[in-house]
Amino acid sequence: MSCIYLARTNQKLNFARIHLDALREGCQSTGWSKHILIESYNESVLFHLASAYGAFLREIAERYGLDVSHIDGYRALAEDMEGSGQECPELNELSSLESDEGSWVHKMLRAYEACWRASDKAEPVNAASSVSEIHVAQINPAHTDEQDIVNEYQAWLDALRDLIDRQRTGMQEW
Repeated sequence: MSCIYLARTNQKLNFARIHLDALREGCQSTGWSKHILIESYNESVLFHLASAYGAFLREIAERYGLDVSHIDGYRALAEDMEGSGQECPELNELSSLESDEGSWVHKMLRAYEACWRASDKAEPVNAASSVSEIHVAQINPAHTDEQDIVNEYQAWLDALRDLIDRQRTGMQEW
């Protein structure tokens, strides 16, 4: 069995860590390009986190012998798994994390989606949004919450690593 998506997941996690380190350095910068660096690394960290999550979904599909070519998110994986008649305990946790507006996965994916939108208006933070989602969606944010964003990204990266490690261990037991 191929393990291409296992390697891809690990690669994306590593890229997210590297870009998070660069974001931390950007926040410490005193140069004229500080805010440009911060915004750039905000989006790149989100891209690699979302890509790691997507690669992990494909890794699960690959592990269960499904066609990974059209797995573009949780719903596609769930539909294929249901169609195959196989049990996939990993999907229960993923379903809960994606549907719960307060979960880190939901917030991470919404923040990533915000990279594709732009607004010149500040959006209020609510329980279903994250600091980074609001920051990324704005064209010229105040940059007063940089450390909060770094902390949030670090928490998401740690949680994603924990999720992947735990679920990989469970898949090996089968």
